[in-house]
Amino acid sequence: MRERLPEYLKRPIIDTDTTRNVRRILKNNCLNTVCENARCPNKNECYTKNTATFLIMGNVCTRNCRYCNISCQKPEPLDPLEPQHIAKAVKDLGLKYAVITSVTRDDLPDGGAEHFAQCIYEIRKLTPDVRIEILTPDFKNDKNALDTIIKAHPDVFNHNIETVKALFKTARPQGNYENSLAVLKYIKENSDIETKSGMMIGLGETYEQIKETMEDLHSVNCDILTVGQYIQPSKDHLPVAKYYKPEEYTQLRELATSVGITRHQIGPLVRSSYNAASLA
Repeated sequence: MRERLPEYLKRPIIDTDTTRNVRRILKNNCLNTVCENARCPNKNECYTKNTATFLIMGNVCTRNCRYCNISCQKPEPLDPLEPQHIAKAVKDLGLKYAVITSVTRDDLPDGGAEHFAQCIYEIRKLTPDVRIEILTPDFKNDKNALDTIIKAHPDVFNHNIETVKALFKTARPQGNYENSLAVLKYIKENSDIETKSGMMIGLGETYEQIKETMEDLHSVNCDILTVGQYIQPSKDHLPVAKYYKPEEYTQLRELATSVGITRHQIGPLVRSSYNAASLA
Protein backbone atom coordinates (compact mmCIF):
# COMPACT_ATOMS: atom_id res chain seq x y z
CA MET A 1 0.00 0.00 0.00
CA ARG A 2 1.38 3.39 -1.01
CA GLU A 3 1.90 5.82 1.86
CA ARG A 4 -0.25 8.93 1.63
CA LEU A 5 1.59 12.01 0.38
CA PRO A 6 2.26 14.36 3.33
CA GLU A 7 0.47 17.71 3.22
CA TYR A 8 3.73 19.67 3.05
CA LEU A 9 4.50 18.03 -0.32
CA LYS A 10 1.21 19.04 -1.94
CA ARG A 11 1.06 22.09 -4.17
CA PRO A 12 -2.04 23.99 -5.31
CA ILE A 13 -3.15 24.27 -8.93
CA ILE A 14 -2.55 27.82 -10.13
CA ASP A 15 -4.14 29.24 -13.25
CA THR A 16 -3.42 32.89 -14.02
CA ASP A 17 -2.79 35.06 -17.05
CA THR A 18 0.94 34.51 -16.51
CA THR A 19 0.73 30.71 -16.39
CA ARG A 20 -1.50 30.68 -19.45
CA ASN A 21 0.96 32.96 -21.28
CA VAL A 22 3.88 30.63 -20.47
CA ARG A 23 1.93 27.65 -21.82
CA ARG A 24 1.02 29.62 -24.95
CA ILE A 25 4.63 30.58 -25.67
CA LEU A 26 5.79 27.00 -25.20
CA LYS A 27 3.04 25.67 -27.45
CA ASN A 28 3.65 28.29 -30.15
CA ASN A 29 7.33 27.32 -30.24
CA CYS A 30 6.54 23.56 -30.21
CA LEU A 31 8.62 23.02 -27.07
CA ASN A 32 8.64 20.41 -24.34
CA THR A 33 9.35 21.17 -20.69
CA VAL A 34 10.59 18.91 -17.93
CA CYS A 35 7.95 20.68 -15.82
CA GLU A 36 5.19 18.85 -17.73
CA ASN A 37 6.93 15.62 -18.75
CA ALA A 38 8.43 14.83 -15.35
CA ARG A 39 5.34 16.00 -13.45
CA CYS A 40 7.32 18.51 -11.40
CA PRO A 41 5.38 19.61 -8.28
CA ASN A 42 6.71 23.17 -8.68
CA LYS A 43 5.43 23.62 -12.22
CA ASN A 44 2.68 26.11 -11.47
CA GLU A 45 4.84 28.17 -9.12
CA CYS A 46 7.53 28.49 -11.79
CA TYR A 47 4.98 29.35 -14.45
CA THR A 48 3.68 32.17 -12.24
CA LYS A 49 7.25 33.53 -12.26
CA ASN A 50 7.15 33.45 -16.07
CA THR A 51 9.74 30.69 -16.34
CA ALA A 52 10.04 27.03 -17.29
CA THR A 53 12.78 24.45 -17.78
CA PHE A 54 13.08 23.48 -21.43
CA LEU A 55 13.31 19.79 -22.34
CA ILE A 56 15.15 19.30 -25.62
CA MET A 57 15.70 16.38 -28.02
CA GLY A 58 12.18 15.01 -27.67
CA ASN A 59 10.14 13.70 -24.77
CA VAL A 60 11.11 10.02 -24.80
CA CYS A 61 14.33 8.66 -23.34
CA THR A 62 16.75 5.89 -24.29
CA ARG A 63 17.23 4.98 -20.62
CA ASN A 64 14.70 3.54 -18.23
CA CYS A 65 15.46 5.12 -14.86
CA ARG A 66 13.01 3.66 -12.38
CA TYR A 67 12.11 6.94 -10.69
CA CYS A 68 11.45 9.06 -13.79
CA ASN A 69 8.09 9.79 -15.39
CA ILE A 70 9.57 10.30 -18.87
CA SER A 71 8.89 7.23 -20.99
CA CYS A 72 11.59 5.00 -22.47
CA GLN A 73 10.96 4.37 -26.16
CA LYS A 74 12.64 4.72 -29.53
CA PRO A 75 13.28 8.47 -29.88
CA GLU A 76 12.40 10.66 -32.83
CA PRO A 77 15.08 12.34 -34.98
CA LEU A 78 16.35 15.67 -33.66
CA ASP A 79 14.50 18.79 -34.75
CA PRO A 80 17.18 21.02 -36.34
CA LEU A 81 15.03 24.09 -35.68
CA GLU A 82 14.62 23.38 -31.97
CA PRO A 83 17.61 25.55 -30.90
CA GLN A 84 16.05 28.52 -32.71
CA HIS A 85 12.68 27.81 -31.09
CA ILE A 86 14.33 27.66 -27.66
CA ALA A 87 16.02 31.00 -28.28
CA LYS A 88 12.76 32.60 -29.38
CA ALA A 89 10.92 31.29 -26.32
CA VAL A 90 13.67 32.61 -24.03
CA LYS A 91 13.23 36.03 -25.64
CA ASP A 92 9.41 35.88 -25.62
CA LEU A 93 9.40 34.95 -21.92
CA GLY A 94 11.84 37.73 -21.12
CA LEU A 95 14.12 35.36 -19.25
CA LYS A 96 17.33 36.59 -17.66
CA TYR A 97 18.30 33.04 -16.72
CA ALA A 98 17.45 30.06 -18.94
CA VAL A 99 17.61 26.41 -17.91
CA ILE A 100 17.77 23.67 -20.54
CA THR A 101 17.68 19.94 -19.89
CA SER A 102 17.14 16.91 -22.08
CA VAL A 103 16.19 13.30 -22.29
CA THR A 104 19.13 10.91 -22.58
CA ARG A 105 19.94 10.17 -26.22
CA ASP A 106 22.32 7.21 -26.25
CA ASP A 107 21.29 6.66 -29.87
CA LEU A 108 23.22 9.77 -30.96
CA PRO A 109 27.02 9.53 -31.50
CA ASP A 110 27.66 12.52 -29.22
CA GLY A 111 24.67 11.96 -26.94
CA GLY A 112 23.22 15.26 -28.15
CA ALA A 113 26.10 17.48 -27.01
CA GLU A 114 26.15 19.46 -30.25
CA HIS A 115 22.40 20.04 -29.98
CA PHE A 116 22.90 21.48 -26.48
CA ALA A 117 25.68 23.67 -27.89
CA GLN A 118 23.46 24.94 -30.71
CA CYS A 119 20.77 25.91 -28.18
CA ILE A 120 23.36 27.94 -26.26
CA TYR A 121 24.64 29.63 -29.44
CA GLU A 122 21.13 30.51 -30.64
CA ILE A 123 20.11 31.98 -27.28
CA ARG A 124 23.22 34.14 -27.21
CA LYS A 125 22.56 35.34 -30.75
CA LEU A 126 19.10 36.56 -29.82
CA THR A 127 19.58 37.53 -26.17
CA PRO A 128 23.32 37.78 -25.42
CA ASP A 129 22.88 38.87 -21.80
CA VAL A 130 20.87 35.82 -20.72
CA ARG A 131 22.71 33.47 -18.37
CA ILE A 132 22.36 29.80 -19.31
CA GLU A 133 22.30 26.65 -17.20
CA ILE A 134 22.21 23.23 -18.81
CA LEU A 135 21.25 19.98 -17.06
CA THR A 136 22.69 17.15 -19.13
CA PRO A 137 22.90 13.37 -19.22
CA ASP A 138 26.32 11.78 -18.70
CA PHE A 139 27.14 11.52 -22.44
CA LYS A 140 28.69 8.14 -21.43
CA ASN A 141 31.59 10.25 -20.14
CA ASP A 142 32.69 10.90 -23.73
CA LYS A 143 35.38 13.58 -23.62
CA ASN A 144 34.66 14.82 -27.16
CA ALA A 145 31.04 15.43 -26.22
CA LEU A 146 32.08 17.21 -23.03
CA ASP A 147 34.55 19.34 -25.00
CA THR A 148 31.66 20.40 -27.25
CA ILE A 149 29.81 21.59 -24.15
CA ILE A 150 32.88 23.37 -22.79
CA LYS A 151 33.37 25.21 -26.10
CA ALA A 152 29.76 26.45 -26.01
CA HIS A 153 30.44 27.59 -22.42
CA PRO A 154 27.16 27.62 -20.52
CA ASP A 155 27.28 29.63 -17.29
CA VAL A 156 26.38 26.57 -15.20
CA PHE A 157 26.81 22.89 -16.07
CA ASN A 158 24.47 20.63 -14.11
CA HIS A 159 24.58 16.85 -14.10
CA ASN A 160 22.57 15.07 -11.44
CA ILE A 161 24.11 12.27 -9.41
CA GLU A 162 20.43 11.49 -8.49
CA THR A 163 21.04 8.93 -5.72
CA VAL A 164 23.65 7.31 -3.51
CA LYS A 165 26.11 4.78 -4.92
CA ALA A 166 24.50 1.79 -3.20
CA LEU A 167 21.15 2.47 -4.91
CA PHE A 168 22.48 3.49 -8.32
CA LYS A 169 21.90 0.21 -10.14
CA THR A 170 18.41 -0.07 -8.67
CA ALA A 171 17.36 3.45 -9.60
CA ARG A 172 19.52 4.03 -12.69
CA PRO A 173 20.29 0.59 -14.17
CA GLN A 174 21.87 2.08 -17.31
CA GLY A 175 23.82 4.74 -15.45
CA ASN A 176 27.16 4.68 -13.67
CA TYR A 177 27.94 6.51 -10.43
CA GLU A 178 31.64 6.91 -11.19
CA ASN A 179 30.87 8.18 -14.70
CA SER A 180 28.61 10.87 -13.28
CA LEU A 181 31.35 12.05 -10.91
CA ALA A 182 33.91 11.92 -13.74
CA VAL A 183 31.73 14.13 -15.95
CA LEU A 184 31.50 16.81 -13.27
CA LYS A 185 35.23 16.53 -12.60
CA TYR A 186 36.17 16.87 -16.29
CA ILE A 187 34.06 20.01 -16.78
CA LYS A 188 35.56 21.57 -13.65
CA GLU A 189 39.16 20.72 -14.51
CA ASN A 190 38.93 21.90 -18.11
CA SER A 191 36.89 25.08 -17.86
CA ASP A 192 35.81 27.89 -15.56
CA ILE A 193 32.16 26.80 -15.83
CA GLU A 194 30.35 26.42 -12.52
CA THR A 195 29.23 22.86 -11.83
CA LYS A 196 26.08 21.68 -10.12
CA SER A 197 24.48 18.38 -9.16
CA GLY A 198 21.32 17.16 -7.50
CA MET A 199 20.01 14.14 -5.68
CA MET A 200 16.70 12.68 -4.55
CA ILE A 201 16.20 11.29 -1.08
CA GLY A 202 13.57 8.83 0.07
CA LEU A 203 14.65 5.76 -1.91
CA GLY A 204 16.08 3.93 1.09
CA GLU A 205 19.46 5.62 1.47
CA THR A 206 21.08 6.07 4.88
CA TYR A 207 22.29 9.32 6.40
CA GLU A 208 25.86 8.07 6.09
CA GLN A 209 25.35 7.31 2.39
CA ILE A 210 24.00 10.82 1.82
CA LYS A 211 27.09 12.20 3.51
CA GLU A 212 29.37 10.02 1.35
CA THR A 213 27.64 11.25 -1.80
CA MET A 214 28.04 14.86 -0.73
CA GLU A 215 31.72 14.19 -0.01
CA ASP A 216 32.15 12.59 -3.43
CA LEU A 217 30.60 15.65 -5.09
CA HIS A 218 32.82 17.95 -3.06
CA SER A 219 35.87 15.88 -4.07
CA VAL A 220 35.24 16.80 -7.73
CA ASN A 221 34.75 20.46 -6.72
CA CYS A 222 31.04 20.60 -7.44
CA ASP A 223 29.95 24.19 -6.74
CA ILE A 224 26.20 23.82 -6.20
CA LEU A 225 24.03 21.04 -4.74
CA THR A 226 20.26 20.50 -4.73
CA VAL A 227 18.52 17.86 -2.61
CA GLY A 228 14.80 17.10 -2.55
CA GLN A 229 12.25 14.43 -1.69
CA TYR A 230 11.56 11.67 -4.20
CA ILE A 231 7.85 11.45 -5.04
CA GLN A 232 6.69 8.31 -6.82
CA PRO A 233 5.17 9.32 -10.21
CA SER A 234 3.05 6.14 -10.46
CA LYS A 235 2.70 2.66 -8.97
CA ASP A 236 5.00 1.36 -11.72
CA HIS A 237 7.93 3.42 -10.42
CA LEU A 238 10.16 2.80 -7.42
CA PRO A 239 8.21 3.13 -4.18
CA VAL A 240 9.02 5.81 -1.63
CA ALA A 241 10.96 4.27 1.25
CA LYS A 242 10.75 7.37 3.44
CA TYR A 243 9.21 10.83 3.46
CA TYR A 244 11.73 13.07 5.17
CA LYS A 245 10.21 15.46 7.67
CA PRO A 246 10.78 19.22 7.14
CA GLU A 247 13.04 19.45 10.19
CA GLU A 248 15.35 16.74 8.81
CA TYR A 249 16.27 19.05 5.93
CA THR A 250 17.89 21.41 8.42
CA GLN A 251 20.27 18.60 9.36
CA LEU A 252 20.99 17.91 5.68
CA ARG A 253 21.74 21.58 5.01
CA GLU A 254 24.17 21.56 7.93
CA LEU A 255 25.69 18.34 6.59
CA ALA A 256 26.27 19.80 3.13
CA THR A 257 27.96 22.85 4.62
CA SER A 258 30.11 20.68 6.89
CA VAL A 259 31.50 18.67 3.96
CA GLY A 260 32.37 21.88 2.13
CA ILE A 261 29.43 22.51 -0.23
CA THR A 262 28.29 25.94 0.87
CA ARG A 263 25.99 26.74 -2.04
CA HIS A 264 23.01 24.44 -1.77
CA GLN A 265 19.24 24.30 -1.89
CA ILE A 266 17.86 21.48 0.24
CA GLY A 267 14.18 21.02 1.02
CA PRO A 268 11.14 18.78 0.47
CA LEU A 269 10.15 20.15 -2.94
CA VAL A 270 13.57 21.20 -4.20
CA ARG A 271 14.30 20.07 -7.74
CA SER A 272 17.38 20.52 -9.93
CA SER A 273 16.25 23.68 -11.68
CA TYR A 274 13.98 25.07 -8.95
CA ASN A 275 14.97 28.70 -8.25
CA ALA A 276 18.12 28.00 -10.27
CA ALA A 277 18.87 31.66 -10.91
CA SER A 278 19.07 32.49 -7.20
CA LEU A 279 21.65 29.73 -6.60
CA ALA A 280 23.80 30.78 -9.54
